[in-house]
Amino acid sequence: MTGADERTQLALRLHEIGAVKFGIFTLKSGLKSPVYIDLRVLVSYPETLKLVSRALAEKAEADKLQFDLIAGIPFAAISIATAMSLEKGWRMVFPRKDVKGYGTKAAVEGKYKAGETALVIDDLITTGASKFEAIAPLEKEGLKVKDVLVLVDREQGGKKELLNEGYHLHSVFTAKELLEILNAHNKVDALLYDSAKAYFDNPEKWQDGK
Repeated sequence: MTGADERTQLALRLHEIGAVKFGIFTLKSGLKSPVYIDLRVLVSYPETLKLVSRALAEKAEADKLQFDLIAGIPFAAISIATAMSLEKGWRMVFPRKDVKGYGTKAAVEGKYKAGETALVIDDLITTGASKFEAIAPLEKEGLKVKDVLVLVDREQGGKKELLNEGYHLHSVFTAKELLEILNAHNKVDALLYDSAKAYFDNPEKWQDGK
């Protein structure tokens, strides 16, 4: 998935299945956005899920990332990390969003040893908040985290926030790259494209104009 043609086909497929939408959306942060990327739909499109997992695995290999296992962040990245595990034979764990008060009361599910290095997998990044929430229980259990790998970087501060804490972000696409590919293939209305481009150029200014 490293070639331009493969990246283009994946971007078009993501749009086709409704994983990339244009309009006016409210993000988790409460801010508005003209673009919404919802990779949770991948569970219903196994062939596209397979393409995504391969693209992420190839990115990990191209960037020569060193790790013992992968850790998918709930919920969107659980299916993605599982597909990567099946594709590459990489061991997988995942941090729980809520620790159960019964049974093993595990904060991290899966087999691992303290001292091993986990490559954190997620669907996308806006800010680093959700990544820190997921990394905390992994490190508390003795796992080492150096890198975070996502399909899409929205380029809204997440990469810098991670780097400030010593973590390195790797992504297959930036949101701008997705936008430009879709626009080049006439998948975006002209007005929506202009709005999305203005948004990614300056999200704060775009908010003020809404």
